[in-house]
This record gives sequence, structure tokens and C-alpha cells, in this order.
Amino acid sequence: MNTSVQASSLAVTPASAPRPASTFDRDAATANGLKYFLLLLLVLALALPLVAVLGQALLDHSGAWAGLAPWSKLVANPNFFPMAARSVGVSAATALLVVPLAYLFAYGLQRTLVPFKGLWRAIALLPLLAPSLLPGIALIYLFGNQGLFKEWMNGSIYGFWGILLGEAFYTFPHALMILLSALSLADARLYDAASAMGAGSWKTFRTVTLPATRYGIFGAFCLVFTLAITDFGVPKIVGGAFSVLAVEAYKAVVGQQQFDRGALIGLLLLIPALLTFCIDGWLQKRQRAQMSSRAEVLTPRRQWRRDAVYTLILLAISAALLLMIAVAVGASLVKLWPYNLKLTLMHYDFDNMDGGGWLAYWNSLRLAIGTSIVGTIVIFTGAWLMEKTRSNRLLDNALRFLSFLPMAVPGLVLGLGFVFFFNHPANPLNFLYGSMAILILCSVMHFYTTAHLTAVTALKQIDPEFEAASASLKAPLLRTYLRITVPLCLPAVLEIFRYLFVSSMTTVSAVIFLYSPNTVLAAIAVLNMDDAGDVGPAAAMSTLILLTSIAVSLLMHWGLGYWVRRAQAWRSAGKKH
Repeated sequence: MNTSVQASSLAVTPASAPRPASTFDRDAATANGLKYFLLLLLVLALALPLVAVLGQALLDHSGAWAGLAPWSKLVANPNFFPMAARSVGVSAATALLVVPLAYLFAYGLQRTLVPFKGLWRAIALLPLLAPSLLPGIALIYLFGNQGLFKEWMNGSIYGFWGILLGEAFYTFPHALMILLSALSLADARLYDAASAMGAGSWKTFRTVTLPATRYGIFGAFCLVFTLAITDFGVPKIVGGAFSVLAVEAYKAVVGQQQFDRGALIGLLLLIPALLTFCIDGWLQKRQRAQMSSRAEVLTPRRQWRRDAVYTLILLAISAALLLMIAVAVGASLVKLWPYNLKLTLMHYDFDNMDGGGWLAYWNSLRLAIGTSIVGTIVIFTGAWLMEKTRSNRLLDNALRFLSFLPMAVPGLVLGLGFVFFFNHPANPLNFLYGSMAILILCSVMHFYTTAHLTAVTALKQIDPEFEAASASLKAPLLRTYLRITVPLCLPAVLEIFRYLFVSSMTTVSAVIFLYSPNTVLAAIAVLNMDDAGDVGPAAAMSTLILLTSIAVSLLMHWGLGYWVRRAQAWRSAGKKH
């Protein structure tokens, strides 16, 4: 990713043609000013909060070096090692369950001719639009004391199996997206050679397909493991007495006011995330080494028996995902599950329930809209500055490092960092704590890396000749950005906006420590209502979050289609003869 080139002093130019001196100086000052502003923002909202977490773990209450004393105290607790073992065990079990299922699903979509591929893919990605608390609520209605299938688990879903099933629902689409990408790359020549040598379908899979996708499998396993061990929502709902590290960190901060203990556990949760980040970078380099310029595209052939089997597999997995969603939605619309199934909207009367009322939903909309607008502008502009302008290498490398850092930081750890940094009395930014602004800032930082990668991918596809033509016309740098770069990358810009909106609507862990009574959010209201025993209203709020995310996604896909087609009309202009 280190594509920056060191120039004399701090000279900044578009990566294309030189400009006249007067324009060059103005553009240099503009680009440098924007870069340093972005650096300041990332330092204040990302680096310093993480340093604050580290300080809580390494310093005592007087600010002196604490050494290993806090760690010794944490480890000396008789419940620590069993709790850590439970966290690792349930996370590993989730990965072992989800990755094979996601692989089968991805294989069916990429390597077979099953019908309705678009439908199956859309169903599989639905969990991304729901808060992580929704599967926990659905499991209570399915396997709890009054659940549809309570006999299967003796009426108790709380504990290992509840966390396992809930995390499987939550992490499945994340693993699927990685494996879809891994299975999309295939060299047809290898399969032709295997067929010519008389290899059967199973042997071809073991000797060709599986080795070619092993990096994707390993990457998906690491990602699912990290998501499961750092997730807070599912264990909080259905964990019961099966305590795990993420919930313990929450209890230490919110319930016991033990901020140092919460920071220590947060740092422990940072370890698997950092390992996954490093492994993912290594795997991507190895995966690129497998590519060949002479590779031929593999086109699946019709095999009725195979296609029928995979249709059943996709149908079964999709039915399981839809069942979880349908139960949560259905429970929000009946009076008393399962005794009185009369349809009612009483659970949507949030103002008469604990949790924050309708204010929580409107706050979530404000957060999602604010995060989408601010995040899209900051992240896309930052990616453009790093990819399309040049300055000193130290500045570019610092920005790139900070842009990738959020990928390795769990939301719970980032939220803790915001508490320690922004709530400190000596911090002049202390007034932001508890406001909507700090929730937006935390959400932008939390989802920064994925949006940044989306922007970089789009920007790399733009031919430098566009900017060279703009430079030859002596157009200012920002005008080139607004009139050329943004329209060319409009699909990616809208995708970043959609991703930030949906993620902000469903997030819990990053903002659980930052809200005030006036800024309580819908996903947090779900948690509060479940704690108060109002499971029906919790299901109703989860349903509302899901429907809002679906509606916005459809609007971005269909409603803005004309706008995108108009901005992208140049792509198809040359196809008519």
C-alpha cells in the first residue's frame, strides 16, 4: 500500500502532470493542509484514545508505573482462566461451525448453476443489516422456556449453545464474503488438466479447489474467531452464567466502575484482532502470488445432481437464517408469545417501555445519517489525498497506518478509549462526552478501514490521464476532485455511505459506554429492554432497525440508480455502434 513517492520538501502534486507555479503552490498548500487536518483527526479520535486504554492498564491511580501488578491481580482471580477458556472455546467452535457452512454456500453460488443465486446471496447477507442482539432474542423465542422448540434444549438456550448459535448467525455473512472472493478466482486450465488425467469431482476438489482457496478459508476462520470473541451483544442476551471476556469488560466498567480491569480485558481482546490483521495482510500477499496472467476463467457446467444438492444446501442455510429473522419479527407483532398470538402493535409503544422510547430510534437515525455524511466526506477525501496527491513519505505512511489501525481494534476497546480520553477532566474536548458528536466521531473511526479500502479500490481504477487533462487546463486541485474524481467514483461513494449508515444503525459495542440519557440509541435500547424483561419490545426495536437498514439499502440500490447511471454514462457511451 506504500505508493507514495518522496518529493522535494513538502511539494504536493496530482500523480499526473506538472502545474504552473502559482497554481502549484495553491494546490500544495490545500493538499498539505487537508492531510495534516486528517492526521490531527486520526490522532485525536483514534491514536490518543488507544494510548489512554494502554495508560489505564499500565499506570496506577496516581499516574505512576504499575508494572505487572494489575495483570497479576487480574490473573489471580479464580474466574479469569475459566472465563478466558470459555471465550476461546466458544469462539473456536463458532469458527469451526460457520466456515464450512459458509464455504458450502459460497461454492454453491460461485461454482454451480443453482437457480436464484441473487436471492440466496441477499438472504445470506441479511444478518449484516440486523443488530447482533437480534439473534439472541430470536433464540429465546425458539429455544427458551416458551420457545417453539424448547424440548430440543430442555427450555434453556442460555450458555454455550446459545452463544454458539447466535454468533453463527452474526458472523456467517462476514465469512461468506471472504469465501465468495476466494472462490471467484479459478484457473480453468487446472480443472481441464485434472479432468484429462481422470480425476473425479472429489479428487479435483481436494487437489485443485481446496489448495487454491486455503488462504481464504484460513482468513475467514481468523475473522470469525475474532468477531465472536470480541462480540458483546449475543453473549449479553443469551450468555447467562456462561461469562466471557467481552461481557466481563462491560460489567467491569458499567456495573463495577473498575476502569482499570475493563482496560486490561480490552487489551486482551485486542490480541486476537491484531493477530487477525497481521495474518490477513500476509494471506493477501500470498493469495496474489497464486495469480497468473495466463489464467482462463472457469465457467461452471451443468451437473444436475450436484446442482440439486447445492440447491438444497443453500435452501437449508437460507431457511435457518430467515427463521431467526422471522421469529424476531413475528414475536414483535403478537401479544404474548406463545400463549396469545393475536396481532398487535403494543410492543412498538416504546415510550411506555424502559430503554429510551422512540427517542432512541430517532437518535439512531441521527447517528446513522451524521456518520454517513461526515464519514463519507472524511474517508473518501482522505483516501483521495493519499492515492492521488504526493507529499513527504513520513506523512503518507503515518496516514496509511492510522487508516488501517481501526481494522485491528475491537469496538469495545475503541469505546473504552473514548471514555478514558474524552471524559478526562484535563481534556479540553471533555465537553463532547455524552453528545451526539462523540457518537458520530467514534462510529466513523470504528468503521474507517473498510470504507477506506472501498474508496482506495475505486480510486486505483481511475486512469491518471483524467487528472493530467485537468492539470493541462489549469483547473484547481479541489475542482478536479469535485468535478472529475467524485463523479467517476460515485458508486463507491454511495456504497461507503450505505455501509456507514447500516453499520451505525446496528452497532452496540463501540458506543455502549458513550451515550447519555439524551443520546441513547436504538441498539442500546434493545439491550436495556431485554435487561428489564421486555423481550417483546426488544424484538420490536430490533425489527425496526432491520427494516430501516433494508429500506435504506434498497433506496441506495434502486432509488439512486438514475443518478448513478447519469454520472456513469460515459462508461457505456462507446458500446453503441
